[in-house]
Amino acid sequence: MATQHTPPFPAQTIDDLDAAICTLAATLNAETHRLLTLVREFDDRMGWAKWSFRNCAEWLAWRCGISLSAAREKVRTAQALRNVPSIGAAFAEGRLSYSKVRALTRVVEWHDEDVLLGYALQSTAAQVEERCRQIRNGRPESAGIAQHAWERRAVTLFRDAARGVMRMSVEVPIEEGEVIAQALDRAVAADEAPAGVEFDANAWRAQQADALVAVAKRYLEGGEAASSAAADRYQVVVHVDDSALRGGIGRADLPVDTVKRLACDGSLVTISEDEEGTPLDVGRKQRTVSGLMRRALWARDRGCSFPGCDHKHYVDAHHIEHWADGGATTLDNLTLLCSHHHRLLHEGGFRIQRDVENRLYFQRPDGRVIPRFGYRLADMRDDEEPSAEVREERGVYLVRPQRHRDPSAVHLPARCDATAVLPAI
Repeated sequence: MATQHTPPFPAQTIDDLDAAICTLAATLNAETHRLLTLVREFDDRMGWAKWSFRNCAEWLAWRCGISLSAAREKVRTAQALRNVPSIGAAFAEGRLSYSKVRALTRVVEWHDEDVLLGYALQSTAAQVEERCRQIRNGRPESAGIAQHAWERRAVTLFRDAARGVMRMSVEVPIEEGEVIAQALDRAVAADEAPAGVEFDANAWRAQQADALVAVAKRYLEGGEAASSAAADRYQVVVHVDDSALRGGIGRADLPVDTVKRLACDGSLVTISEDEEGTPLDVGRKQRTVSGLMRRALWARDRGCSFPGCDHKHYVDAHHIEHWADGGATTLDNLTLLCSHHHRLLHEGGFRIQRDVENRLYFQRPDGRVIPRFGYRLADMRDDEEPSAEVREERGVYLVRPQRHRDPSAVHLPARCDATAVLPAI
């Protein structure tokens, strides 16, 4: 005899189902808050140590059957809720989802909690995630995010001979990924799609694959001559608050140091917006470095000015003092850098400085100077300086010892008793 299955719920209207689902979702939100409160107390009391785990996230992943990355986020969010009473209260009442709370707790230390809460209550989880990402990008600390993304860049190739295919996995910083996406879109647009392709479920991905092959073939065949300026070949639109660009609080589509790198030598459009983000006025598109200025830079630098680099393609104009910080777009405040070294200057911790004679030199993140031809120590007492004739003959710039405490000079370790003379750049 066949068993008759009864539905778990009686027949309801669509509106009744809608209300029931929303009620249960709010209940789940409240219960998730309670769960995180218990996790925080368990972590505070080091309950995980009883099970010989190294931290609470490892115990939570094992005990509750979730991934380690999800467990880490739950523990982090649980601890962060300690300092956000308004967000915690809305979470406990079921008005905020875990997805929204997780995003808000990443940025609340830099922003007004009540403002963030008001925005989250009226927005979708995706909108809250995007807004919080923009807030993180607007912080000076976002350079670490950009550096991490750059260090993780990779292309992985796997040849599946049995199936006759090659699989590729590409991970690059998002701004460079947008360049690749635009190149593929342009290649797709240049090739006529076969008739009826819009009805093929795999049509778009297939066209992208064909476009990638076309771009590779064009490169191998020579293609167009590479332009000296990266900004002349493509356009990636990035939004950033003026306040964030100038070191204050604001939002950005990318880490603010990445935006500064892109804005060093690009086109700018200033848009005035109201508090709701509605555009009020759109200014004219302007180049930060004009064509005449670029030609003068090329006549002077002849390529990347970083010590030891001889790249002459994919070179950008770099503001030594960024225009957002008050630096002028003049020859004295500009130098040419290849895309690799341009990134190091903005997001890698490297710096450009001026010596006591106002000449440029480069420093590593640890403060050490990068000389073009290596270090030399002058055979003289530390209270003497070489004459102008000696400096000119040696082609060097002077770097004073640390105990001189000259803010305009590079400081060597205190143990260095000789005056360091480094080759001029």
